[in-house]
Amino acid sequence: MLTTLQTTYTDTRAGDLAWCLGSQQLPALAVLDLRIGPTDLQLRLLGASHQVILGSGSDQCSETVACLPGRRSPLPARVAGRLQCWEYEFAARVESLQGQSFARRAQELLALVENHPHGLAGVFPGDPTAFTALLAGGGEREIYWRTWHAYPQEERLVCTRSSLKLTEICAPDRTVNSAQRQLTPSGEGLVT
Repeated sequence: MLTTLQTTYTDTRAGDLAWCLGSQQLPALAVLDLRIGPTDLQLRLLGASHQVILGSGSDQCSETVACLPGRRSPLPARVAGRLQCWEYEFAARVESLQGQSFARRAQELLALVENHPHGLAGVFPGDPTAFTALLAGGGEREIYWRTWHAYPQEERLVCTRSSLKLTEICAPDRTVNSAQRQLTPSGEGLVT
């Protein structure tokens, strides 16, 4: 699904993005509700990038990559850890492209996500290459999602991938909500 976001362009630099696991649900400009395997998943486009909500009701966990007030640390290159019976992994990288290469890559990604049943993309007003896109997939024992955050003024594309893999059978009280625990990013900050 492709939409034009009804907001001003908030993420002015790739280096303004921060990662957070377990934050509260933030106001969204566009939402796509999915069920992948046994898990509810919600892809959310924010005025400040994206949020993914796993689970439902009181059993929710969130991943947020956005310009977050009070967060000044750079986006981590990698975060990994065990969350009860789940293995969580997050990775981010930056593509620096010039001129037409940036525009072509932006068009490719928007075309990939636009008609995908598990895809959500939002283009910011004023520049068709200023966008945030999310694509999810998985099955019974693994859920994954990829995101792309485009910064045409810098000709940079921040790409992330995240996954949750079930490593054992979860008891009813050991679900994705346990991801609210703090994980420590590994490696140096990705973007400055």
